[in-house]
Amino acid sequence: MPAFDHFDDDEQVPRPRRRSDDDVQRFREQLKNGEKDLNSSEALEEIIQFYFEHEQFEEALPFVERLLSFEPYNADAWQRKGMILNNLVSYDEALSCYDHALSLNPADAEIHVNRGITLDNLNRVDEAMECFEQALVLEPSNEEALFHKGITLEKQDRFNEALIVFRVILARNPDNQEAWYELGYCYDFLDRMEESIRCYDEHLGRDPFNFNAWYNRGIVLNRLGRYPQAIESYQMALAIKEDFPAALYNMGNACANLGRFYDAIEAYKRTLGLEPEDVPAWHNLGNAYEELGMYREAIESFSTALEHDDQHYESYFGRGSSYDALELPKKALVDYKKAIAIFSEYPELWYARADAEYNLGRYQDCLLSYRMVLKLDPENFEAWYDYGDTQQELGNSEEAVRALDECLRLAPQFAPAHYSKAKAFLMRGQRADAITELATAFDLSPELQSSFCLEFPSLSSSRGFANLVKK
Repeated sequence: MPAFDHFDDDEQVPRPRRRSDDDVQRFREQLKNGEKDLNSSEALEEIIQFYFEHEQFEEALPFVERLLSFEPYNADAWQRKGMILNNLVSYDEALSCYDHALSLNPADAEIHVNRGITLDNLNRVDEAMECFEQALVLEPSNEEALFHKGITLEKQDRFNEALIVFRVILARNPDNQEAWYELGYCYDFLDRMEESIRCYDEHLGRDPFNFNAWYNRGIVLNRLGRYPQAIESYQMALAIKEDFPAALYNMGNACANLGRFYDAIEAYKRTLGLEPEDVPAWHNLGNAYEELGMYREAIESFSTALEHDDQHYESYFGRGSSYDALELPKKALVDYKKAIAIFSEYPELWYARADAEYNLGRYQDCLLSYRMVLKLDPENFEAWYDYGDTQQELGNSEEAVRALDECLRLAPQFAPAHYSKAKAFLMRGQRADAITELATAFDLSPELQSSFCLEFPSLSSSRGFANLVKK
């Protein structure tokens, strides 16, 4: 929101001494008591400015109303009242004040800018844009009008147009730190991440204490996979603003991406100290524990996430995986089913469910689950293998070969599929085809020879197979 530049312009000669807090309090009491001697425009403007700078907008309002009571045709005073009401979220009343100001001075670009800001706050972005354009017709070099035009374009996801506006501002005024910040924001959304970082660096060179800029810079670095630098940016944001849960959470994610799971756990716990109901933080805390093999702690974290959001299917999935790791497939299966009931289009969930059903000996259910995986992700060669290998184990050699062929179409060098296909051929009495598949499997993965000797001791010494194993 633009300040009252005409009240406080650093390029002008020094202003008279500012009112002290005691003076302002005295004037306020005089107004409250209805005293008539508080009628100096200069004094009222100084009091209004004092409250505005201290963001005490409710306190400023009666003074601007007092000013208007004896200067009802003061367009600038009507604009000031509009700005105060805008900051009090009384947007419709603010617009009424701006309209009154424009009826008195329609050529004041600043009034058009502030009216546009209020319209933007009401999400009436097309009308806001008209205001900024009108201000630029009146004053083509009006930096505030250009800047807020860029902000409104951002809100409309018109980032290419917005960055052109901010570039124009910076061409005229390279030290406009807000324009550097917004330009970095535009480049971020346009996936021009190196340029985004450069702009944030330009901004931070001028405003090193903007924790949001450090945070946004960290987000971009994280997206680039530059996790150590991202962590440094989050740390700078946190050095400026300790109670910044988003920075803590994302720092935890960057640590986890580096495999620094203990550091990630500490960051997530600090996040939860500030926001104890943060479901993603509880979930990622569970993930970090799971990565460290601390499955019971992981289960506890996932369970807490689910207490806060019983529709968070990712935490059912995570808890189920931890139960699986503890060899508790029944509990795992319950969680996988709950997750699928919430979101059934996630192939990895069906895959985990299929594996749990296999471990419980529920083979027909398992095959149905594998089919769902393949319906959702038909290029998943491992799922084709598991489906085919399970069919082979159940004696369904024809279906097994069909599935294993699909697996090998996708991954021709996947040795286990050649081996399983060889077993399916043996089941069908196709010894020559089995020998061909075994030869390929053993070439790709020699350790499979030991598995073959254990599974088929009589065959491993018979003609054809013996030479294969010896080789």
